[in-house]
Amino acid sequence: MRNSTRSEVDPFIVMDVMEAARKAEEAGRHIIHMEVGQPSTGAPSGALKTLGNALENNALGYTVALGLPELRKRIARLYGDWYNVDLNPERVIVTPGSSGAFLLSFTALFDSGDRVGIGAPGYPSYRQILKALGLTPVDIQTAPENRLQPVAADLKGQDLAGLMVASPANPTGTMLDHAALGTLIDAARAEGASFISDEIYHGLEYEAKAVTALELTDEAYVINSFSKFFSMTGWRVGWMVVPEDHVRVVERIAQNMFICAPHASQVAALAALDCEDEMRENLAVYAKNRQLMLEGLPKAGFTKIAPPDGAFYVYADVSDLTDDSRSFAAKLLEKAGVAVTPGLDFDPVRGAATLRFSYARSTADIEEGLARLALYMASRG
Repeated sequence: MRNSTRSEVDPFIVMDVMEAARKAEEAGRHIIHMEVGQPSTGAPSGALKTLGNALENNALGYTVALGLPELRKRIARLYGDWYNVDLNPERVIVTPGSSGAFLLSFTALFDSGDRVGIGAPGYPSYRQILKALGLTPVDIQTAPENRLQPVAADLKGQDLAGLMVASPANPTGTMLDHAALGTLIDAARAEGASFISDEIYHGLEYEAKAVTALELTDEAYVINSFSKFFSMTGWRVGWMVVPEDHVRVVERIAQNMFICAPHASQVAALAALDCEDEMRENLAVYAKNRQLMLEGLPKAGFTKIAPPDGAFYVYADVSDLTDDSRSFAAKLLEKAGVAVTPGLDFDPVRGAATLRFSYARSTADIEEGLARLALYMASRG
Protein backbone atom coordinates (compact mmCIF):
# COMPACT_ATOMS: atom_id res chain seq x y z
CA MET A 1 0.00 0.00 0.00
CA ARG A 2 1.20 3.50 -0.73
CA ASN A 3 1.88 6.14 1.90
CA SER A 4 0.88 9.78 1.67
CA THR A 5 3.52 12.44 1.27
CA ARG A 6 1.98 14.05 4.38
CA SER A 7 3.08 11.02 6.42
CA GLU A 8 6.76 11.69 5.71
CA VAL A 9 7.47 13.24 9.09
CA ASP A 10 10.77 13.01 10.93
CA PRO A 11 11.22 10.82 14.00
CA PHE A 12 11.21 12.41 17.44
CA ILE A 13 14.88 11.82 18.30
CA VAL A 14 14.38 12.11 22.06
CA MET A 15 12.19 9.00 21.86
CA ASP A 16 15.10 7.16 20.25
CA VAL A 17 17.33 8.36 23.10
CA MET A 18 14.78 7.10 25.61
CA GLU A 19 14.76 3.70 23.91
CA ALA A 20 18.56 3.50 23.97
CA ALA A 21 18.49 4.41 27.67
CA ARG A 22 15.85 1.75 28.32
CA LYS A 23 18.00 -0.89 26.65
CA ALA A 24 20.99 0.15 28.76
CA GLU A 25 18.89 -0.16 31.90
CA GLU A 26 17.60 -3.53 30.74
CA ALA A 27 21.22 -4.62 30.49
CA GLY A 28 21.70 -3.66 34.15
CA ARG A 29 23.13 -0.15 33.92
CA HIS A 30 21.96 2.78 36.08
CA ILE A 31 21.09 5.63 33.73
CA ILE A 32 20.51 9.23 34.78
CA HIS A 33 17.69 10.66 32.69
CA MET A 34 18.27 14.22 31.55
CA GLU A 35 16.55 13.63 28.21
CA VAL A 36 12.94 13.34 29.30
CA GLY A 37 10.71 16.43 29.25
CA GLN A 38 8.37 15.30 31.96
CA PRO A 39 8.14 15.71 35.74
CA SER A 40 9.48 12.87 37.86
CA THR A 41 6.47 13.32 40.14
CA GLY A 42 3.00 11.91 39.49
CA ALA A 43 -0.42 13.52 39.47
CA PRO A 44 -1.31 15.40 42.67
CA SER A 45 -2.75 13.27 45.46
CA GLY A 46 -6.03 15.19 45.50
CA ALA A 47 -6.56 14.36 41.82
CA LEU A 48 -5.96 10.65 42.43
CA LYS A 49 -8.34 10.57 45.39
CA THR A 50 -11.10 12.38 43.51
CA LEU A 51 -10.77 10.10 40.51
CA GLY A 52 -10.84 7.02 42.74
CA ASN A 53 -14.19 8.14 44.13
CA ALA A 54 -15.49 8.89 40.65
CA LEU A 55 -14.54 5.45 39.36
CA GLU A 56 -16.74 3.86 42.00
CA ASN A 57 -19.75 6.04 41.33
CA ASN A 58 -19.62 7.14 37.68
CA ALA A 59 -19.53 5.27 34.38
CA LEU A 60 -17.21 7.96 32.97
CA GLY A 61 -18.55 7.90 29.44
CA TYR A 62 -18.33 10.58 26.78
CA THR A 63 -18.38 14.20 27.83
CA VAL A 64 -19.41 17.05 25.55
CA ALA A 65 -16.70 17.90 23.02
CA LEU A 66 -15.78 21.19 24.69
CA GLY A 67 -15.11 19.47 28.01
CA LEU A 68 -16.78 19.24 31.42
CA PRO A 69 -18.46 22.61 32.09
CA GLU A 70 -17.15 22.72 35.66
CA LEU A 71 -13.59 22.13 34.42
CA ARG A 72 -13.89 24.92 31.85
CA LYS A 73 -15.14 27.28 34.56
CA ARG A 74 -12.31 26.32 36.89
CA ILE A 75 -9.68 26.84 34.17
CA ALA A 76 -11.15 30.28 33.47
CA ARG A 77 -10.82 31.06 37.17
CA LEU A 78 -7.14 30.11 37.01
CA TYR A 79 -6.55 33.01 34.62
CA GLY A 80 -8.01 35.37 37.17
CA ASP A 81 -5.87 33.90 39.96
CA TRP A 82 -2.60 33.79 37.99
CA TYR A 83 -2.85 36.76 35.63
CA ASN A 84 -5.79 38.91 36.76
CA VAL A 85 -7.52 38.13 33.46
CA ASP A 86 -11.33 37.98 33.47
CA LEU A 87 -11.91 35.05 31.09
CA ASN A 88 -15.27 33.87 29.81
CA PRO A 89 -15.29 30.07 30.43
CA GLU A 90 -17.19 29.62 27.16
CA ARG A 91 -13.88 30.34 25.41
CA VAL A 92 -12.13 27.43 27.12
CA ILE A 93 -11.95 24.11 25.26
CA VAL A 94 -10.63 20.98 26.99
CA THR A 95 -8.40 18.90 24.71
CA PRO A 96 -6.61 15.51 24.63
CA GLY A 97 -3.33 17.03 25.79
CA SER A 98 -1.69 20.03 24.20
CA SER A 99 -1.05 17.84 21.13
CA GLY A 100 -4.80 17.70 20.56
CA ALA A 101 -4.91 21.47 20.89
CA PHE A 102 -2.19 21.85 18.24
CA LEU A 103 -4.20 19.71 15.82
CA LEU A 104 -7.37 21.66 16.50
CA SER A 105 -5.62 25.02 16.18
CA PHE A 106 -3.84 24.23 12.94
CA THR A 107 -6.98 22.72 11.42
CA ALA A 108 -9.22 25.61 12.48
CA LEU A 109 -6.89 28.41 11.40
CA PHE A 110 -5.04 27.28 8.28
CA ASP A 111 -5.64 25.92 4.79
CA SER A 112 -3.46 23.39 2.98
CA GLY A 113 -0.17 24.94 1.95
CA ASP A 114 -0.35 27.85 4.39
CA ARG A 115 2.96 28.95 5.86
CA VAL A 116 3.20 28.92 9.66
CA GLY A 117 6.18 30.42 11.47
CA ILE A 118 7.80 28.56 14.37
CA GLY A 119 10.90 29.53 16.30
CA ALA A 120 14.03 27.45 15.93
CA PRO A 121 15.09 25.97 18.23
CA GLY A 122 11.58 24.86 19.12
CA TYR A 123 9.39 21.89 19.97
CA PRO A 124 9.84 19.49 17.02
CA SER A 125 6.27 18.23 16.88
CA TYR A 126 5.06 21.67 15.77
CA ARG A 127 6.95 21.12 12.54
CA GLN A 128 5.85 17.52 12.07
CA ILE A 129 2.16 18.12 12.84
CA LEU A 130 2.11 21.03 10.39
CA LYS A 131 3.67 18.80 7.72
CA ALA A 132 1.19 16.01 8.38
CA LEU A 133 -1.68 18.45 7.91
CA GLY A 134 -0.35 19.60 4.55
CA LEU A 135 0.87 22.94 5.94
CA THR A 136 4.30 24.51 5.51
CA PRO A 137 6.35 25.03 8.67
CA VAL A 138 8.68 28.02 8.41
CA ASP A 139 11.62 27.80 10.79
CA ILE A 140 12.58 31.20 12.17
CA GLN A 141 16.25 31.06 13.09
CA THR A 142 16.28 32.88 16.41
CA ALA A 143 19.31 34.68 17.82
CA PRO A 144 21.01 34.44 21.24
CA GLU A 145 20.73 38.21 21.63
CA ASN A 146 16.93 37.78 21.40
CA ARG A 147 16.94 35.00 23.99
CA LEU A 148 16.41 32.48 21.17
CA GLN A 149 12.87 33.83 20.67
CA PRO A 150 11.36 35.27 17.44
CA VAL A 151 11.21 39.05 17.07
CA ALA A 152 9.02 41.26 14.90
CA ALA A 153 11.65 41.73 12.18
CA ASP A 154 11.72 37.95 11.61
CA LEU A 155 8.18 38.05 10.21
CA LYS A 156 8.87 40.50 7.38
CA GLY A 157 8.59 39.02 3.90
CA GLN A 158 7.75 35.54 5.18
CA ASP A 159 4.15 35.47 3.87
CA LEU A 160 2.98 33.80 7.07
CA ALA A 161 -0.60 32.73 7.72
CA GLY A 162 0.28 32.11 11.35
CA LEU A 163 2.93 32.40 14.03
CA MET A 164 3.37 30.07 16.98
CA VAL A 165 5.48 31.09 19.96
CA ALA A 166 6.26 29.33 23.24
CA SER A 167 7.13 31.05 26.51
CA PRO A 168 8.67 29.46 28.51
CA ALA A 169 10.09 27.67 25.49
CA ASN A 170 11.17 24.11 24.88
CA PRO A 171 14.13 23.46 24.61
CA THR A 172 15.59 26.75 25.86
CA GLY A 173 13.44 27.67 28.85
CA THR A 174 13.56 31.33 27.77
CA MET A 175 10.54 33.62 28.19
CA LEU A 176 9.00 36.66 26.54
CA ASP A 177 8.14 39.61 28.77
CA HIS A 178 5.07 41.86 28.24
CA ALA A 179 6.85 44.15 25.81
CA ALA A 180 8.41 41.40 23.69
CA LEU A 181 5.21 39.36 23.53
CA GLY A 182 3.11 42.42 22.74
CA THR A 183 5.45 43.44 19.93
CA LEU A 184 5.21 39.97 18.39
CA ILE A 185 1.42 39.95 18.62
CA ASP A 186 1.27 43.37 16.92
CA ALA A 187 3.71 42.26 14.21
CA ALA A 188 1.69 39.12 13.48
CA ARG A 189 -1.48 41.17 13.22
CA ALA A 190 0.22 43.60 10.82
CA GLU A 191 1.27 40.66 8.63
CA GLY A 192 -2.24 39.17 8.68
CA ALA A 193 -0.97 36.12 10.59
CA SER A 194 -2.94 34.29 13.28
CA PHE A 195 -1.16 34.17 16.64
CA ILE A 196 -0.84 30.97 18.69
CA SER A 197 0.73 31.04 22.14
CA ASP A 198 2.00 27.76 23.59
CA GLU A 199 1.93 28.23 27.36
CA ILE A 200 2.26 24.64 28.59
CA TYR A 201 5.21 25.49 30.87
CA HIS A 202 3.41 28.29 32.68
CA GLY A 203 3.70 27.85 36.43
CA LEU A 204 7.27 26.62 36.00
CA GLU A 205 9.02 29.98 36.38
CA TYR A 206 11.86 31.01 38.66
CA GLU A 207 12.60 34.73 38.62
CA ALA A 208 9.61 36.33 36.89
CA LYS A 209 6.01 35.31 36.17
CA ALA A 210 5.30 34.14 32.63
CA VAL A 211 3.00 36.39 30.59
CA THR A 212 -0.08 34.96 28.93
CA ALA A 213 -1.10 36.31 25.54
CA LEU A 214 -4.57 36.83 27.05
CA GLU A 215 -3.16 39.75 29.06
CA LEU A 216 -2.54 41.50 25.75
CA THR A 217 -5.20 40.36 23.29
CA ASP A 218 -8.36 38.31 22.84
CA GLU A 219 -7.45 37.65 19.20
CA ALA A 220 -5.15 34.70 19.77
CA TYR A 221 -5.23 30.97 20.39
CA VAL A 222 -3.69 30.08 23.76
CA ILE A 223 -2.69 26.48 24.49
CA ASN A 224 -1.91 24.94 27.86
CA SER A 225 -1.78 21.52 29.46
CA PHE A 226 -1.93 19.64 32.73
CA SER A 227 1.24 17.75 31.76
CA LYS A 228 3.99 19.97 33.12
CA PHE A 229 3.12 22.14 36.14
CA PHE A 230 0.42 19.69 37.25
CA SER A 231 2.61 16.59 36.62
CA MET A 232 0.00 14.78 34.50
CA THR A 233 1.85 13.91 31.28
CA GLY A 234 0.30 10.47 30.71
CA TRP A 235 -3.23 11.61 31.45
CA ARG A 236 -3.44 13.40 28.10
CA VAL A 237 -5.54 16.39 29.07
CA GLY A 238 -4.96 20.02 28.16
CA TRP A 239 -6.91 23.06 27.09
CA MET A 240 -7.05 25.93 24.66
CA VAL A 241 -8.59 29.40 24.81
CA VAL A 242 -9.91 30.85 21.56
CA PRO A 243 -11.79 34.00 20.51
CA GLU A 244 -15.52 33.73 21.15
CA ASP A 245 -16.38 33.57 17.44
CA HIS A 246 -14.02 30.58 17.01
CA VAL A 247 -15.52 28.35 19.71
CA ARG A 248 -18.12 26.71 17.50
CA VAL A 249 -15.57 26.21 14.72
CA VAL A 250 -13.21 24.34 17.03
CA GLU A 251 -16.08 22.47 18.67
CA ARG A 252 -17.19 20.99 15.35
CA ILE A 253 -13.67 19.83 14.57
CA ALA A 254 -13.20 18.39 18.08
CA GLN A 255 -16.48 16.48 17.85
CA ASN A 256 -15.26 14.70 14.75
CA MET A 257 -11.56 14.31 15.56
CA PHE A 258 -11.68 13.32 19.21
CA ILE A 259 -15.32 13.23 20.47
CA CYS A 260 -13.90 14.48 23.77
CA ALA A 261 -10.86 14.44 26.01
CA PRO A 262 -10.73 11.39 28.34
CA HIS A 263 -13.46 11.76 30.96
CA ALA A 264 -11.35 10.26 33.76
CA SER A 265 -8.52 12.67 33.01
CA GLN A 266 -10.90 15.62 33.07
CA VAL A 267 -12.15 14.59 36.52
CA ALA A 268 -8.59 14.34 37.79
CA ALA A 269 -7.64 17.65 36.17
CA LEU A 270 -10.48 19.48 37.87
CA ALA A 271 -9.25 18.27 41.26
CA ALA A 272 -5.61 19.02 40.36
CA LEU A 273 -6.44 22.69 39.97
CA ASP A 274 -7.06 22.80 43.73
CA CYS A 275 -3.73 21.13 44.53
CA GLU A 276 -1.48 24.07 43.78
CA ASP A 277 0.38 23.85 47.12
CA GLU A 278 1.61 20.38 46.18
CA MET A 279 2.68 21.64 42.77
CA ARG A 280 4.59 24.52 44.38
CA GLU A 281 6.56 21.94 46.38
CA ASN A 282 7.55 20.29 43.09
CA LEU A 283 8.53 23.69 41.72
CA ALA A 284 10.90 24.18 44.65
CA VAL A 285 12.68 20.96 43.62
CA TYR A 286 13.01 22.19 40.03
CA ALA A 287 14.36 25.52 41.29
CA LYS A 288 17.05 23.71 43.27
CA ASN A 289 17.85 21.48 40.30
CA ARG A 290 18.07 24.51 38.02
CA GLN A 291 20.62 26.13 40.29
CA LEU A 292 22.65 22.91 40.37
CA MET A 293 22.60 22.86 36.56
CA LEU A 294 23.64 26.49 36.25
CA GLU A 295 26.60 25.78 38.51
CA GLY A 296 27.46 22.23 37.43
CA LEU A 297 27.20 22.31 33.65
CA PRO A 298 29.82 25.06 33.18
CA LYS A 299 32.16 23.20 35.54
CA ALA A 300 31.75 20.12 33.34
CA GLY A 301 32.60 22.13 30.23
CA PHE A 302 29.16 23.14 28.97
CA THR A 303 29.61 26.90 29.23
CA LYS A 304 27.39 28.34 26.47
CA ILE A 305 23.85 28.01 27.76
CA ALA A 306 20.60 29.86 27.11
CA PRO A 307 19.06 31.67 30.13
CA PRO A 308 16.56 29.12 31.55
CA ASP A 309 13.83 31.46 32.79
CA GLY A 310 11.22 28.70 33.04
CA ALA A 311 10.31 25.09 32.20
CA PHE A 312 12.93 22.54 33.30
CA TYR A 313 15.54 22.57 30.55
CA VAL A 314 19.00 23.93 29.87
CA TYR A 315 19.91 24.32 26.19
CA ALA A 316 23.64 24.33 25.53
CA ASP A 317 25.71 25.33 22.53
CA VAL A 318 28.36 22.59 22.28
CA SER A 319 29.94 23.72 19.02
CA ASP A 320 33.30 23.92 20.80
CA LEU A 321 32.96 20.24 21.71
CA THR A 322 31.32 18.58 18.68
CA ASP A 323 29.67 19.08 15.32
CA ASP A 324 27.58 15.90 15.75
CA SER A 325 25.28 16.26 18.75
CA ARG A 326 23.58 12.92 18.11
CA SER A 327 26.87 11.02 18.25
CA PHE A 328 27.99 13.09 21.24
CA ALA A 329 24.75 12.33 23.12
CA ALA A 330 25.22 8.62 22.36
CA LYS A 331 28.74 8.83 23.79
CA LEU A 332 27.47 10.52 26.98
CA LEU A 333 24.97 7.70 27.39
CA GLU A 334 27.57 5.00 26.72
CA LYS A 335 30.48 6.39 28.73
CA ALA A 336 28.83 8.50 31.45
CA GLY A 337 25.46 6.78 31.79
CA VAL A 338 23.65 10.10 31.27
CA ALA A 339 20.88 10.42 28.69
CA VAL A 340 20.57 13.87 27.05
CA THR A 341 18.76 15.07 23.92
CA PRO A 342 20.59 16.13 20.73
CA GLY A 343 19.57 19.54 19.46
CA LEU A 344 18.66 18.15 16.03
CA ASP A 345 15.15 17.55 17.36
CA PHE A 346 14.70 21.26 17.93
CA ASP A 347 16.72 22.92 15.20
CA PRO A 348 17.49 21.01 11.97
CA VAL A 349 19.94 23.72 10.86
CA ARG A 350 22.00 24.36 14.01
CA GLY A 351 21.03 21.41 16.20
CA ALA A 352 24.12 19.36 15.38
CA ALA A 353 25.96 21.71 17.75
CA THR A 354 23.49 21.81 20.66
CA LEU A 355 22.22 19.60 23.48
CA ARG A 356 19.20 19.83 25.79
CA PHE A 357 19.52 18.86 29.46
CA SER A 358 16.35 18.31 31.47
CA TYR A 359 16.34 18.85 35.23
CA ALA A 360 12.85 17.50 35.89
CA ARG A 361 14.09 14.45 37.81
CA SER A 362 14.94 14.20 41.51
CA THR A 363 17.67 16.39 42.96
CA ALA A 364 19.72 13.29 43.78
CA ASP A 365 19.59 12.27 40.12
CA ILE A 366 20.65 15.73 38.95
CA GLU A 367 23.59 15.77 41.38
CA GLU A 368 24.69 12.32 40.26
CA GLY A 369 24.27 13.18 36.59
CA LEU A 370 26.33 16.34 36.87
CA ALA A 371 29.07 14.44 38.69
CA ARG A 372 29.15 11.82 35.95
CA LEU A 373 29.25 14.46 33.22
CA ALA A 374 32.13 16.28 34.92
CA LEU A 375 34.08 13.04 35.33
CA TYR A 376 33.59 12.00 31.72
CA MET A 377 34.36 15.43 30.27
CA ALA A 378 37.55 15.63 32.35
CA SER A 379 38.63 12.22 31.02
CA ARG A 380 38.39 13.51 27.44
CA GLY A 381 41.41 15.72 28.08
